[in-house]
Amino acid sequence: MADSRAPLLADPAPLGLMGFGLTTFILSLVNAGVLKEAGDIRVVIGLAAFYGGLAQLLAGMWEFHNGNTFGGVAFSSYGAFWLSFVALLIPGFGVTFGAATGPSGAAVGWYLIGWAIITGMLTLGTFRLNGGLVVVFVLLFITYILLALGWFGNVAAGDGITAIGGWIGILTAIAAWYVALAGVLRSVSGGKIALPIMPMS
Repeated sequence: MADSRAPLLADPAPLGLMGFGLTTFILSLVNAGVLKEAGDIRVVIGLAAFYGGLAQLLAGMWEFHNGNTFGGVAFSSYGAFWLSFVALLIPGFGVTFGAATGPSGAAVGWYLIGWAIITGMLTLGTFRLNGGLVVVFVLLFITYILLALGWFGNVAAGDGITAIGGWIGILTAIAAWYVALAGVLRSVSGGKIALPIMPMS
């Protein structure tokens, strides 16, 4: 009997990792204090909505289609994270950071702690995948914790623990780009170019 299932899609993971990496990189430059102008955070909005948000959400749906539960949950979750983050940056939503109607530092801190918990759970799954993803998720977990502590303590971007969180976020983005590049090169070379990502299963 012929298999009537639709053919598998190409690997959507590099797309999700690229979107995650670039959006994380730019926001982390703000948190680290590299981008210091008052309006610099606005450059994150477009990335968070379309590349970190929409593209990652689509990558997650395609991962589900390919039967990859981990990839589907991870990319869909972080796509939704970036879309929810956009809602905190766009004035039309009425909850812009720093505005009178915005969330308190404690509220944003708990928001980030919640994402740290999700990241911690997903990190456990990476130990059955590859070392590259372990590095990405461990660094992301640390980033969320440091940024949450910064919000709890009202530490401004570019200062103290928030700046440290920004620099760890930059490392997170670089690690995500590396794993994405490994996937792209593996695909275009028919598996002949294999950057080391330390498979674990």
